[in-house]
Amino acid sequence: MRKVLPYPLLTASLLLMWLLLNKFSLGHLLLGAAIAYGASWAMTALQPSKPRIRRWDLIPRLFFLVLGDIFRSNIAVATIILNGKRRPRNPGFLTIPLQLRDPTALAVLSCILTATPGTAWIEYHADTGRLMIHVLDLVDEQAWVDLIRNRYARMLSEIFE
Repeated sequence: MRKVLPYPLLTASLLLMWLLLNKFSLGHLLLGAAIAYGASWAMTALQPSKPRIRRWDLIPRLFFLVLGDIFRSNIAVATIILNGKRRPRNPGFLTIPLQLRDPTALAVLSCILTATPGTAWIEYHADTGRLMIHVLDLVDEQAWVDLIRNRYARMLSEIFE
């Protein structure tokens, strides 16, 4: 089956998305299937490594932790915006040393940081393990370092490494 359809879940997801975005008809079903099949074969050229997940039980915990952090961050960013010029904000860049080396764990960390309002993943140096992020209101640098290393990187390390 893998030789005919290398990424069946990707193909099914793309076909479903195509059908949700377009009016359902036999023509759209066939066109969506052809595009999904082609994208699945294009993905084989990229040859992504398959992630090895060691601790499945931590994934829901990480999910709800990130969901809560995104909610709190939304409130903090809204407060900063609504306060306007009454309270000066201190945007800044921060470099964080990480022991995390797994590519999938780093990709998940980048998604977490970029999805959280007020932070953005800027760059990562694989040779030194240094991550640079931008923070909208950088009050305490050490608190951010501890947050990312102890809250996210540690759990991602347990899940993937």
